[in-house]
Amino acid sequence: MSYKRYKRGYFMPPEQCLEWSKKEYIAKPPIWCSVDLRDGNQALITPMSLEEKIEFFKLLVRIGFKEIEVGFPAASQTEYKFLRILIEQNLIPEDVSVQVLTQAREHIIKKTYEALSGCKNAIVHVYNSTSFAQRQQVFKKSRQEVKEIAIQGARYLVEFAKNTEGNFRFEYSPESFSGTEMEYALEVSNAVIDVFQPTQDRKLILNLPATVEMSLPHVYASQVEYMSKNIHERENVLISLHPHNDRGCAVADAELGILAGADRIEGTLFGNGERTGNVDIVALALNMHTHGVDSGLDFSNIPKICEVYERVTKMNVYERAPYAGKLVFAAFSGSHQDAIAKGMAYHKEQNLSTWSVPYLPIDPQDVGREYESDVIRINSQSGKGGIAYILHTYFGIDLPASFKEAFSYHVKDLSDKAHKELCASEICEIFQRDFVNLKTPLEILDYSFNKSQDSMSVELEVRLDSKYKNLCARGNGRLDSIANALRDNLGLEFEILDYSEHSLKEGSSSQAISYVQIKNSQGKFFGAGLDTDIVTASILGLLSAINQSLRSNNAQFEKACDNALEI
Repeated sequence: MSYKRYKRGYFMPPEQCLEWSKKEYIAKPPIWCSVDLRDGNQALITPMSLEEKIEFFKLLVRIGFKEIEVGFPAASQTEYKFLRILIEQNLIPEDVSVQVLTQAREHIIKKTYEALSGCKNAIVHVYNSTSFAQRQQVFKKSRQEVKEIAIQGARYLVEFAKNTEGNFRFEYSPESFSGTEMEYALEVSNAVIDVFQPTQDRKLILNLPATVEMSLPHVYASQVEYMSKNIHERENVLISLHPHNDRGCAVADAELGILAGADRIEGTLFGNGERTGNVDIVALALNMHTHGVDSGLDFSNIPKICEVYERVTKMNVYERAPYAGKLVFAAFSGSHQDAIAKGMAYHKEQNLSTWSVPYLPIDPQDVGREYESDVIRINSQSGKGGIAYILHTYFGIDLPASFKEAFSYHVKDLSDKAHKELCASEICEIFQRDFVNLKTPLEILDYSFNKSQDSMSVELEVRLDSKYKNLCARGNGRLDSIANALRDNLGLEFEILDYSEHSLKEGSSSQAISYVQIKNSQGKFFGAGLDTDIVTASILGLLSAINQSLRSNNAQFEKACDNALEI
């Protein structure tokens, strides 16, 4: 690759424009204009059908857009018909303006107004390219000649508006503003402003597109500030931005451009558009949301918005797209999962009204996502906190600390060997299969207790492999007496390190779960018991831990078998 073939194609303002850099954040939202149905649609491999455009238009209205660019009605019959249907079937709400695009050519402007006849609120957007490269290579026209195109286009817009039924506002774009000399962009824009003669009641929209993103975002912000400071009738002009994403910085361009004085943003859902796309309005609006600023747009059901978008555009929302991607809230890393789980627990305990959970800049539920399926995801990289969170959130299981660690290693090992993510139901299945109510090779078939003044005696009937035996022993409690019976009669070697229990839900019919940790010369082993009776649950928990030990220690198993007698 020869980098020497390239040079910077943008132009800096003739004066320093850095007031925007003194601002910390965006304090109020811009006017939003969706261009999904024009700029976004023309970038699709298969443009939307008439029915799909109507469905998408209704979606944009529900989200809250008050300005929606619906097409280039002079360019195709579908776009012309679409606009007529919106008008004739009264599909445009009273507080919504539709926007149409037209070149600065008389016959195209004429047909555009024919399509707009009877529209209650419309923005007529005229453009012509002003960049150095376009003037030199495409039009082969002088600065004055290109400026005259802009002036004449503005005159046509005013003239045809007078003779067309409807309520019209105007927008002008020095298209390819990003590659235009700033003094010349200002000269053309001021000439057009003088033609339109905007007022407070009927402001002109001056759109400054990064038609091709050429610079770092701070340069674009300085260009916008220069225009904002020097255009005619500034109080009667709305500065609009239309950033493209060629350098991957469209959101930053828009944000710094707003700090620099822009009043309005044109963009699309998820950044669809020519080449690398337009600015992603979902990301831009929700960035403001995370700073405590109401964007005025409703993205509370991102999954539904994604579903409609993907179906009608045949495009996919990237899994890592900010806020909207299927994986953007997913935490696989153990340390991330632990921090998220503890953060959400802290917020619940403290009953906090503000959001500051580690690794989650926005509450997933604010955009229609679920903690259970979207946040904590389990694979071989996951940690004990995340796995324990899944068990607790889905099934009410609160593993003791040492059990959490042992179970997490077990799950991660299975995920690693299977080379896949494990869903919540699979994790629960693993827990139940490998740790809960284990009855092989040792099973307690029956038991009875007899309490004396200072001890508890037990009689057991057990089956070990295919051998049966009746056992008895004493202890200082039920679990201790059973442990003694198994040690004294079967020669099992273990000590109980930890025991805990809780109910899985409130109510007299709820199940109880016990957790038991034992230790012998081979290591530590864990088991869980589940039953409606807490005594039975505790016995099953101990038995599960012992069976874990016997399964991993053949010598211990054979010794126990030798001590068992067939009935």
